[in-house]
Amino acid sequence: MRFIGSKRNLLDNIDKVLENHLDGTEKVFVDLFGGSNVVGEYFSDRYQVISNDIMYFSFVMARGSLGISSHPTFEGLKNLGIKDPLKYLTSVDLKEYKGGYVTESFSPVGSAQRMYFTEENSKRIDYIRDKIEEWNKNKIISKNEYFYLLNSLLQAIPSISNITGTYDAYLKKWDKRAFKNLLLEEVGNLDKHKYINEEYNIDSIELIKSLKGVDIVYIDPPYNTRQYPSNYHILENIAYWNKPKLTGVTGKFNLDNEKSDFASKRKAKEAMNKLLSHTNAKHVLISYSTDGIIDKDELIHMIEKYAKGNKVEVNEIEYRKYKSKIYNNKAVYELLIYYQPKSYIESSDVAVLALEEKKKKDDLIAPKGFIKSPFNYIGGKYKLLPQITPFFPKRITTFLDMFSGGANVGINVDADKIWFNDINTKINEIFRYFQEEPVDEILNDIYNVINEYNLSKTNEKGFKQLRSDYNCNPSPVLLYVLVSYSFNYQFRFNNEMKYNNPFGKNRSHFSEIMKDNLVDFVKRLHEINALFTDKYFTKLNLDELDSNSFIYADPPYLITTGSYNDGNRGFVNWTDKQEKELYDFLDASDSRGIKFAMSNVLVHKGKENKLLKQWSSKYNIHHLDYSYKNASHNTIRGNSDEVLITNY
Repeated sequence: MRFIGSKRNLLDNIDKVLENHLDGTEKVFVDLFGGSNVVGEYFSDRYQVISNDIMYFSFVMARGSLGISSHPTFEGLKNLGIKDPLKYLTSVDLKEYKGGYVTESFSPVGSAQRMYFTEENSKRIDYIRDKIEEWNKNKIISKNEYFYLLNSLLQAIPSISNITGTYDAYLKKWDKRAFKNLLLEEVGNLDKHKYINEEYNIDSIELIKSLKGVDIVYIDPPYNTRQYPSNYHILENIAYWNKPKLTGVTGKFNLDNEKSDFASKRKAKEAMNKLLSHTNAKHVLISYSTDGIIDKDELIHMIEKYAKGNKVEVNEIEYRKYKSKIYNNKAVYELLIYYQPKSYIESSDVAVLALEEKKKKDDLIAPKGFIKSPFNYIGGKYKLLPQITPFFPKRITTFLDMFSGGANVGINVDADKIWFNDINTKINEIFRYFQEEPVDEILNDIYNVINEYNLSKTNEKGFKQLRSDYNCNPSPVLLYVLVSYSFNYQFRFNNEMKYNNPFGKNRSHFSEIMKDNLVDFVKRLHEINALFTDKYFTKLNLDELDSNSFIYADPPYLITTGSYNDGNRGFVNWTDKQEKELYDFLDASDSRGIKFAMSNVLVHKGKENKLLKQWSSKYNIHHLDYSYKNASHNTIRGNSDEVLITNY
């Protein structure tokens, strides 16, 4: 892919600079501004790569390459007789096909007569993108397969684009590349990934705040005033596939929420200072240019403040060596600046999944066939479902999800009746609303609220007005939308039960993924016999449970620091008292012949739950192959002994 500032020709230089400082124990490589992901891919055969970019199409490409450890099998498509989806998508006869959004918006046959793509290639893009979305919506392909195909499409589009390199403008005459047929190629390098990688689509500073004790951080921010999103607006558009209204000669849509402070003369220095102040890593390497917004000497002085012993190593690579570019008869250099942060403290909690474990990624990271809660609820068990549910009985009359939270577990269980219980009345009010209303009406209500308050990733004023209105006159739909635009998408109330979670600037919004999760969840909810109650667990009446009933308990964890069990969110604090009450409750259920399973952690970040260890010794303890983590209250790489305790 042709990409502004691509470091493809600097990979050897980057490698050599790092090689002089590494001790061989490094395992985690953070590519903070992933872009086209060439750096992350280059190092993925040695390290676990954490890739991030604020642009969604960049995230999609990372998710469809770095995020996959083996070539997808496309079993669902094979059942339809499609053995090779890439060949199928590019060979279907489109003579009678009229095209769609891309054809109308970016080809000369559209009303604006834009010349980004030929009519033939525009129709092919429309067909492929709609078909990928259709397969995903109908669950014919997995999430890995969805991103794999979408990555292949995004990688192919620049090769047939009638542009000079970016989509800021199209050529007025056809370049010969525009007449080539769109070709989808296999995504390479998947089998060479050494570890299970992670991909993010958030503000770089927010991510770096959450990462503690990682080994290598590579920082390649924008260095001039060209905003990347506007230069790649068509790829962003095709990746999102929201089909927004376009404006201007070039057909752009509003991407203000993706603008980078690093590309602003007024904000670049402050942004760099903030980024450096939060970077906690063993090694840091920064790419910058001598013609960047921040002057070379000023940048070095800025970095020295955060460097151990104020020592900074500066390597200069002349652009002419690989780009033949000189401005004002003065050579321009790429700067590779290495330093070790003085704030770095090695973390014993860093847990990297080893090579032999990568086959488990589909189960651990992207469960297939499971429905995801429409909420980002602390402690949610979605990623553990493939390990938890096999332990559940095959025949269940009533399934009691006793601390149901975001309902990830109960919604995925087959039982005659699903009983969701949680003391959080607010979340259950939303679930009851979902249960009673048709999905189309729910979506209509949500979009009406979004439009009324003009909500976006950047409109903090609209968010605060919605929060104020909700606290004055609470309703389930207002709360759901409020959560969708809140920091980390989480519920948070004060002791007066007023919602007080802050705005999720540049990150949180009601995305297509959230919409899909919501639709799947509501459809399933309408299919099952579900009951939602809001009682403290000791007040539950179990008289109706029989020997084929089953209790699942996922209580607040005594030795972690989640905000749901700190007593400061309008709900009951979880202490030794509540812990012992739960043990007594489960013991009583056991004496009645009712099967139960409880999720918990025996050890977390060096702490041991001695009460749990002693009580659980009389039951069966199943250790789960997963590192408990939640970025809101632990480091992203926190490590725990997560267990499932059963009485059978």
